[in-house]
Amino acid sequence: GRKVFARYADLLKRLATFPKPTVARVKGFCLAGGMGFMLACDIVITSDDSWFGTPEVNVGLWPMMIGALIFRNVPRKKAMEMILLADRIKAADAHAMGLITRVVPAAGLDGAVGDVLKSLAARSPIGIKIGKEAFQAAEGMDLEDCLLYTSDAADDLLCVDRGGRRIIKKKKNKQHTNTQT
Repeated sequence: GRKVFARYADLLKRLATFPKPTVARVKGFCLAGGMGFMLACDIVITSDDSWFGTPEVNVGLWPMMIGALIFRNVPRKKAMEMILLADRIKAADAHAMGLITRVVPAAGLDGAVGDVLKSLAARSPIGIKIGKEAFQAAEGMDLEDCLLYTSDAADDLLCVDRGGRRIIKKKKNKQHTNTQT
């Protein structure tokens, strides 16, 4: 039991903090642990005939680990309603509450995902890596620490060329009171 949950939690953390963009393609039902995988991704594109939900309370459980991701993606009241009532949510409603990024017609799902992947592939890998790391670290910081941390991250971006090679080899040691990795 505990080892399985720990491995699943580790997988969610690795997916959520992966240095490259992650995109979830959803068609059909996305429930329980599947929602955890989806919520750990940066971008979620789903067909208009998809459904989402947390049915755990129907069998006396609670979506513990995915709850951590739900609360980072959805306002508290909407998250609690979704978890407590265990109702299935239509794609359009999931989009309206911030659970997913885009809803497209089912026939256009693969094309929409392909377009996003093509667009991401044209972006700077080092810029995305540094930006994602800064975004993730900044989420848990107070405003002052966040501004200090992100200004350092912006400086890091100026120290690399378009190919991702470091221009300035010497880098000062950065210490912040509330950095999270």
